[in-house]
Amino acid sequence: MSAPSKPPIDFFLDDEVRLRKPHPCGSYDWTVVRLGADIGLRCHGCGRRVLLPRRELQKRVKLFLKRGPAYEAAMAAIEAHEASADAGADEAAESSAKIA
Repeated sequence: MSAPSKPPIDFFLDDEVRLRKPHPCGSYDWTVVRLGADIGLRCHGCGRRVLLPRRELQKRVKLFLKRGPAYEAAMAAIEAHEASADAGADEAAESSAKIA
């Protein structure tokens, strides 16, 4: 039986990540510069750009140093959507209580 797979990690432009193994220049830290099936990264130490398949990058990421501005916008949109869904559910419960 295989172990349950981890949910996919969402990457956004300008995310700063620390990988498990160092680049030959010695830096562990990278910035996300391209998104797609392959993720583009720029090394903080030497400025070198590399492309890694998304699945491989998910395995190599140790932690996020900083999330990009698109992450903040996505989280705000999710919170607003959840708040409006909760408000709609509350209104539906109140109206059904009035009918009964």
